[in-house]
Amino acid sequence: MRPTRRLLWAALIALGLTGLLLPFAAGDGSLLAMPWIALGSLMALDLAGSVHRRRRLELEGPDAVFAGQTAVFRLHILPSAPPGMVAHFDWPDGLSGPAKLSAGSGERVLDLPLEGRIRGAWPLGHVWLNWPSRFGFFDFIPRSELGRSVTILPDIRPVTQGQIDLAVRTSMHGQKESFAEGEGSEFHQLREYVPGDSLRRVDWKRSARQRRMLSKETRAERNHNIIIALDHGYLMREVIDGLPKIDHAINAALATAWAAAVGGDRVGLYTYHARPHSWMPPEPGRQIFPKLRRALAELSYESAESNPTLALATLQTRLRRRSLVIIFSDFVDTTTSELMVEHLGRLSRDHLVIFIALRDPATEDQARQPVASLDIAAESVSASDILRDRRIVIERLGQLGVMVLDVRPDQLTPRLVSTYLDLKAREVA
Repeated sequence: MRPTRRLLWAALIALGLTGLLLPFAAGDGSLLAMPWIALGSLMALDLAGSVHRRRRLELEGPDAVFAGQTAVFRLHILPSAPPGMVAHFDWPDGLSGPAKLSAGSGERVLDLPLEGRIRGAWPLGHVWLNWPSRFGFFDFIPRSELGRSVTILPDIRPVTQGQIDLAVRTSMHGQKESFAEGEGSEFHQLREYVPGDSLRRVDWKRSARQRRMLSKETRAERNHNIIIALDHGYLMREVIDGLPKIDHAINAALATAWAAAVGGDRVGLYTYHARPHSWMPPEPGRQIFPKLRRALAELSYESAESNPTLALATLQTRLRRRSLVIIFSDFVDTTTSELMVEHLGRLSRDHLVIFIALRDPATEDQARQPVASLDIAAESVSASDILRDRRIVIERLGQLGVMVLDVRPDQLTPRLVSTYLDLKAREVA
């Protein structure tokens, strides 16, 4: 509880009245005490009329929220909100929500939107309630504990909502499980020859035995190795579109891993920063997906600079057969990325490599902003230099046979999944 400005003004008025009554004061000074007695009585009445039962807060909502998702929680005020109540929140780093919420008199439930920003388990901390007394002489400011935490997980909504399954099955089979010519080299079945079929699809030996024309149906080969390589050094901690780069990468990696699982391929995981961190050998996608999700949910945010030279050299020694290697990393300029480019070129000689480079919309906007001052001009030139260096590195990677996806965060997951499906349909992966 604390005094308000209204009480201070009332005290100043009482002091002024005391000054006015000073010439008329008798010997005992009782007249001078009248303003203060009146003020004290009002304060006592204010406190007596403002006594409320202690408020208790309960938060209703999910225990886990996907990174980048906004979930609406319900804050229950028990027994109910007094007039003029405002709740002030202190959110942890991993959550973003309103700084304060106002409640009407007698209101019992408030909607509280919370956005997941950083993976991990985050205690919700303290809530400070604030409401005025009946006459406004005091503010009551009790602190309440929510007594729970919320876990921020990688976003797998494209998986849980069936978007990936639909895309993979449509790409591989079509709506009626048809296998068009050239879709793959893996034998599927024999069927009766249909006029219009290519003669190259006729199985002449079996046709001779059966004394009827038989055509072969094929489909895209399965059981490829897909390796997801994640750099989680300090450059991947940069926040773009509300999430660190590493979280955008994890969301896209999990979506692609599930696409590979549905497509019948094997998925492995490799993470690194200043040194190699973890390695999961390729396994059938449906078996390894829960392990991938758990491992990536616990992946740390490192402050050390990554060592792509050591990481890529180590990865190359662990790959026993040709694989599709999807690398999520970042670079600053042409100089510091020189060794990374060289090792990616070596890796692409034996494997199909996709390098993911996340574009920063803020940097692109800075490079295009109108020049209105010297400071803005300097920012624009610096941003243009960064973008030029990125283009140079991306062009060099392309010349070395590395496929580069230079995309914005919101385009990453659909572009990567569609690229994987295209490579699989063409039997490149």
